[in-house]
Amino acid sequence: MTEDTPRPDPAEGELTLDEAPGTQDGAADAAPQAARTTGSAQGENGHNIDAMLNVGLNVQVVLGRTRMPIAQLLKLSRGAIIELDKNIGQPVEVVINDRLVARGDLIKLADERIGVSLTEIVKDYVSDL
Repeated sequence: MTEDTPRPDPAEGELTLDEAPGTQDGAADAAPQAARTTGSAQGENGHNIDAMLNVGLNVQVVLGRTRMPIAQLLKLSRGAIIELDKNIGQPVEVVINDRLVARGDLIKLADERIGVSLTEIVKDYVSDL
């Protein structure tokens, strides 16, 4: 590039060598230059992925479901029992952002807490890479 030719901004992952690929002296540098540009883009993409890893998702463990009329729902009070569509021992569902992603068994943890041991990843959730 000549002095009066504007240079692309390196922050955008553009080429930054003084000579454009394809010129007589710059032809030998074309492949390494492309590799440097690709490497910088991968670094930027890696940085973007790292930023996404901190995004919070709504994770729910669904013990079961039921359907009831609004009138019955309004009559519920403390101590009321809601019958679910699952039996004791059946796997619970792990739902992330309203999408079923896995099934698992309830387990007891320390300090009277419960957790889920995953037993199945739902195939529809796993994308073909």
